[in-house]
Amino acid sequence: MDATYGDHRAILQRLARLAMMERGLLPDFSPEALAELKDISTPATEAQARDLRHLLWASIDNDDSRDLDQLTVAEALSEDSMKIFVAVADVDSIVKNGSAIDDHARHNTTSVYTPAVIFPMLPEKLSTDLTSLNYNEDRLAPGILTLSPSGC
Repeated sequence: MDATYGDHRAILQRLARLAMMERGLLPDFSPEALAELKDISTPATEAQARDLRHLLWASIDNDDSRDLDQLTVAEALSEDSMKIFVAVADVDSIVKNGSAIDDHARHNTTSVYTPAVIFPMLPEKLSTDLTSLNYNEDRLAPGILTLSPSGC
């Protein structure tokens, strides 16, 4: 990589940060949020969770994405009917309501993707590891929504 590329990338990163701040978003996690993150070391577990790992879950994310917060699977009920499951990563189990991490996520409401830099809603340790619904990882997803036809 040549110096010109690095210079241009740095300029784009600064512009992306400025755009975040101009729109009232937080490009960085607060020192309080980073301190909380140090105390989170393992994913949540729950003994009574319903095990749905046998289902063939799918994601709309890229094959190399590690930030999987939602998965779906469809199950045929009959020839003209199916049930759709939507699994949502259980961030609430390890990020407490009103914490600095929660405040950051609530403020930005989403991750912001720019060509130069990604501004994640959650710290990477959480979004790509401890709460991510990654393949071959045991994770809670109590926000499973079951959608099935009613009267259709």
